[in-house]
Amino acid sequence: MKTVYSLLLSLLFLSACTNDKKATVEEEEKKDSIAIQQDSIPVIEKEEISISDLTQTILKQIKNKDYPSLIQYIKPDSGLRFSPYGYVNTNTDIVLKPNQFRSMINDSTKLVWGHYDGSGDDINLNFREYFEKFVYNVDFLNAEKVSINQSAAKGNSLNNIMKVYPNAEYTESYFSGFEKKYAGMDWQALRLVFAKEGDKYYLIGIVHDQWTI
Repeated sequence: MKTVYSLLLSLLFLSACTNDKKATVEEEEKKDSIAIQQDSIPVIEKEEISISDLTQTILKQIKNKDYPSLIQYIKPDSGLRFSPYGYVNTNTDIVLKPNQFRSMINDSTKLVWGHYDGSGDDINLNFREYFEKFVYNVDFLNAEKVSINQSAAKGNSLNNIMKVYPNAEYTESYFSGFEKKYAGMDWQALRLVFAKEGDKYYLIGIVHDQWTI
């Protein structure tokens, strides 16, 4: 009888060991399967947007008068400077920080944005009037020529972008002219100036340019 009991105990012990070993093997196989699945998941890296693509996005928003969408591109500490002509005047050009920009969108208050070429009169316009006359006065989204850190515009106004913004980059959307009778003197250009901080580009300047006296 003792022999029978001993045999039964031995069988139970062997069965338990086999089950434990099987469970361990299954657990290891499960871990290996999870590891393989994780390795097979593609790593999607964040694509860095170019200033060329960003220019198209911003011009589309301006064309559609979607001004609130521009706020995300304005650098909080330095703001966005507006230059009505090619020469960036750090003394008279208006600079708006994000909160100021937001409050001006639907404000009818007129500001002096600079002085008209020729007459020297004050450019006395509200926010939306300025954008219509000195930002998107022609269809810059579909410009004749778009360049980066170069200017096709040739006029009497000094282009001092790289002096004022030495570490920045800019795009220029350019039209060589619209009517033959003006022989190219009706050219128009819009320059968007960008500063990079980390992996983000900020819009720090909008420079409108045209033939000046």
